[in-house]
Amino acid sequence: MSRRREDLPEGSWLWLHDFARWLGTWIFALPFRLTVRYPQRIPRSGPVVVVANHSSFLDGPLVFALVRRRSVFLIKDEMFTGALGWVLPKIGQLSVRRGVPDRAPLTAAVRVLRAGGLVGVFPEGGRGAGDVTDARNGAAWLARTTDAVVLPIACRGTRRAPESGFRRRVDVLIGEPFAVCADRGKAGLAVATEQLREALAKLVAELDQIRADEAAGRGEKAGSGHE
Repeated sequence: MSRRREDLPEGSWLWLHDFARWLGTWIFALPFRLTVRYPQRIPRSGPVVVVANHSSFLDGPLVFALVRRRSVFLIKDEMFTGALGWVLPKIGQLSVRRGVPDRAPLTAAVRVLRAGGLVGVFPEGGRGAGDVTDARNGAAWLARTTDAVVLPIACRGTRRAPESGFRRRVDVLIGEPFAVCADRGKAGLAVATEQLREALAKLVAELDQIRADEAAGRGEKAGSGHE
């Protein structure tokens, strides 16, 4: 089966990956009122590490569908069960065991980036409020190792609130790509990780303010921004 090695890890099915991305655009267009701001900021080529906040299971599939180029995400190993355990590797997604040293997914991600591909990481390491108060080193390490730019993406509205219903509002804000600190060693990695975390946290705060301002303009009660 033909595929392009530079886009996806070994063993991926190119046609299935592209079909999944196409399907994702329709899946999110139907049940949600989706607004994506500044999609033109997404680099069309070259190595990119996407970092996004994480408050819902839907964040990963949403970003996967909207970046409009082939993308490889580092996903927690717990998701690779049942049907997903077969589908996710076939569409090029990488399993990561949290808290366990495992170089295989990072090595695969490095290969994709060095060949000019795109890799997505949720630097918080798990779902929460999505405010990015903490970040792990993986995304910064990948960017520094491969000279990839970092593209922050903020998502809000994917986490279901008690009062939310059909076609609830979902907003995505694409940030400006940037290069992280290139200083080597643990100190340089710590600086790069904080640089990445701060950029993503500011983008999330900016999106929360946009949502609050627009809600006020419509005479609606502004939510916490976390839903």
